Amino acid sequence: MSQPASIQPAKRPLRPATPAPAEAKRAVLSGTFGSALEWFDFAVYGAMAATVFPVVFFNELSPAMGLLASFATFGVGFFARPLGGILFGHLGDRIGRRKILLTTFILMGVASMVIGLLPAYSAVGFIAPVALVLMRFVQGVALGGEATGAQLMTMEHAPADRRAFYGALMAMGSPISQVMANLMLAVLSGVLSKDDFLSWGWRLPFLLSILLVAVGIYIRLKVEETPVFKKGMEEIGAETTNPAMVIRTHGVTILRLMLAYAPIIVTFYIVSVFGISYLTTHGYAQSETFTIIMISNFLSVIAIWWGGRLADVYGRRKILMIGSFFTLVAAVIFFQVVDLHSFPLTLAVVAFALVSAQFGNAGQGALFAEAFPTHMRYTGSALALTGGNLVFAAPAPFLASWLMSISGGSTLSITITWVVIIAVALVNMLLMGDGSTLEGNKQRFGRYEPAPQTAQELDAGAVRADSAVS
Repeated sequence: MSQPASIQPAKRPLRPATPAPAEAKRAVLSGTFGSALEWFDFAVYGAMAATVFPVVFFNELSPAMGLLASFATFGVGFFARPLGGILFGHLGDRIGRRKILLTTFILMGVASMVIGLLPAYSAVGFIAPVALVLMRFVQGVALGGEATGAQLMTMEHAPADRRAFYGALMAMGSPISQVMANLMLAVLSGVLSKDDFLSWGWRLPFLLSILLVAVGIYIRLKVEETPVFKKGMEEIGAETTNPAMVIRTHGVTILRLMLAYAPIIVTFYIVSVFGISYLTTHGYAQSETFTIIMISNFLSVIAIWWGGRLADVYGRRKILMIGSFFTLVAAVIFFQVVDLHSFPLTLAVVAFALVSAQFGNAGQGALFAEAFPTHMRYTGSALALTGGNLVFAAPAPFLASWLMSISGGSTLSITITWVVIIAVALVNMLLMGDGSTLEGNKQRFGRYEPAPQTAQELDAGAVRADSAVS
């Protein structure tokens, strides 16, 4: 006998029809703007590390050593991020997300402005690269607290059926910033002479940070503390939590999340940071290279949007795995295609790599947040995110450059390392499970929800069905 229609499994809508509260929308605006600014500064630094800084701050070294030294300063930001994650994660779990996000926002803006004002090595000697490293460290500390905090602030405000999507919107800050940064750099490098660009043109994106910070602070002051955090205040007060306790109780989880995120960040930084250097030294003009990265990141914004929608339906881990699998394909073909010296084909393979990475990235925020209880969520998520970036993202441009230099210009060793990391990460994800909801309840994913069993569940199912139809 067939079931009555009223208790048939409900089809999940790909786009929930229930309206989001005004506070959730403000949190999305605040988080997206803040994330875009922070990643804009990080993206500009990455592009400058590949093109300008070897000349401006390390011109006393050979070109190859100057590039390695510049990429080393790029990596300093990632080494600082775990410190920011520990510091601001602990404070965010104790005093709330909102205050911490204002602090990290101001820190990033000030550090970026100072970088834009730094004199060259030829003017003040070793003081210039030392100051550059110091400001890069401050950037890393700020981003270590910002990246996780913005996701948590947004997801804890979000309706339960679109938390992955709201978290994915925060991930848009990275490709949006890449589009903004590379568009600005493409224009500047196209209209300015090489000497003018190296003298003062590269400074403009950093100096613009002060204007963006002013707007961002105004937006963030309008956002209230999250309801999930407020509800967990009694839990926080009852238990003394510190980073050491989070590592002791959830250390394995943190390590597995770090590895799960590896395909996304390794692919992103090999393509968008080392790739800029590779393209500009293999037949592509700077303006062409910036254009390729810009278009590819624009397309990846669309990928994040749909990845977030699908992660709320099919599960966060599944979307991360799909994106990671396609980054494996990209790793195998990337350098072979680029070496054909075809602008359309190079654009296609760069876009494929970054779209794949960002589609999988859409599941990261919710997957990380749901792995920890409220009073450990900021610290645990920040440790996993910043730890993954420290181990896999920070060394990526430097390691790729070093592997190519010791192999006589061959990229085979880069490809092999890239593929092995992704393959190991995929096996790790296959053995992982999905976390609970932010409230600690069991989650069920799939295109259809389980058939309701109680009268209360029947009523809720009817409401969801009506929303899906409308």
